[in-house]
Amino acid sequence: MSKTCLECGDKIIGREDKKFCNDACRNTYNNKINKDTTNLMRNIHNQLRKNYRILTETNTEGKTTISKSRLLSLGFDFTLFTSIYTTKTNNIYYFVYDQGYRLLDNDWYVLVQKK
Repeated sequence: MSKTCLECGDKIIGREDKKFCNDACRNTYNNKINKDTTNLMRNIHNQLRKNYRILTETNTEGKTTISKSRLLSLGFDFTLFTSIYTTKTNNIYYFVYDQGYRLLDNDWYVLVQKK
């Protein structure tokens, strides 16, 4: 009983548990399986990365304040974040991974970093 490569269908020579004939086939197969299947997913991942980059570049001290208009001018999207944290005093922080922000007043935000 001979096995065939999952990607190209060629005969596999070698170990009994091999699934691919070479590294190129293995990489091609896994890239097809793991790619973002829709533009929506790809766009959300890209915007989350952009939000994270904006927060890390503007919050170099670990805690700072910034205006909403400045964040918007940098391309920040307030609708995309990875988690929400509510403090005991009911302050709501929105986080993009370890970088967070909270609305203060008059369209000013405090940026924090989770440690």
